[in-house]
Amino acid sequence: MSKKTFNLNRRDFLAGTAASLGALQITMPGSALAADYPERPITVVVMYSAGGGTDTVMRKLAEEMANAKGWSIDVINKPGAVGGVATQYVAAAPADGHTVLGGANYNRFVRVLGHVDLVPWENWVQFKAGNALASWSVRKDSPFQSFQDVIEAAKANPGKVSISTSGTGGVWHELALIVANLAGVSLKYVPYKGGKPATLAGLQGETDIAGGGVHEHIDLIRAGDLRCLCQTSADDIVLDDGTVLPSIGNLLPESRKFLPVGATYNFIMKRDVPADVMQQVADAFVEAANSPGFKGLLESKYLQPEVKIGAEADREGALMETITVDIFNKNQAAIGAKLKTAEELGLPSPEGFDAWWPPKGYKKPPIG
Repeated sequence: MSKKTFNLNRRDFLAGTAASLGALQITMPGSALAADYPERPITVVVMYSAGGGTDTVMRKLAEEMANAKGWSIDVINKPGAVGGVATQYVAAAPADGHTVLGGANYNRFVRVLGHVDLVPWENWVQFKAGNALASWSVRKDSPFQSFQDVIEAAKANPGKVSISTSGTGGVWHELALIVANLAGVSLKYVPYKGGKPATLAGLQGETDIAGGGVHEHIDLIRAGDLRCLCQTSADDIVLDDGTVLPSIGNLLPESRKFLPVGATYNFIMKRDVPADVMQQVADAFVEAANSPGFKGLLESKYLQPEVKIGAEADREGALMETITVDIFNKNQAAIGAKLKTAEELGLPSPEGFDAWWPPKGYKKPPIG
């Protein structure tokens, strides 16, 4: 295992008599409703393309949940609109716990971009499994040998140096914006439908830089096909062969106060799923997220385990959405889409978040 020099802190119900089933739901206690769960295979709908970071994490998580409980779990991909396509698909499914969203970043981009109006901490219950670091990498024959080379080229040719992202308004786009703003440069952001195609775009020369996560680049870095220019841990990462993945904190000292920063991985359910079903899923999730198999995957990909459920996850998701809305609205031109403001979304400023949370009417998820 590679040595790490950092220490990180982040309604199809059963076919048939729908009317009578609805009556049973009203009269039967929740424990009876959940007694036979799941009645058929559970479907995890991943919001990004196959082979990317979110897909890899969700498939392993589903595998470990299935192993722990003896459940049958299918995983499908519905990329598009930075998670909006998959979100709409799951939102239209019955609230019976058989269709779940395999997501990332607390699904915080869809509201500000106007794709979906559902509120993450009111309409969904989110379970967090871990965190990922952002990476800027270039192909081995790139003229850019260092992060400073990119900055100098971008200053000489504003808006010309290109970087791939997992989608306009997605987490790697957001973090690239933050880094570019701190460096005082303007880049060309090229969106793809997920981390894997974004990585391949950089590898194949479609963009000057492959934007994405360390976990999406690490195998290509180890193989010598990509060279990491920076990553968003607080410290450098040193591989077994001595290859250094430089921390942006050592390249842009003003960024250090934000580090480590990156993506999160979330298993997301509709909030109106029966409480007993939700608890069963929460128990399976926690067991899977703490399993040796899942933790082994995270370690091999330089992902960091961090399990959060219930009100704790709601709070973190709301805070992250608040920050995203603020950043996007300050960089409207780079996003290139009509955005909703914090006021329209009922959110405070990042500075006012602590005084605002929990918002009026907030109810904690019924899980322990």
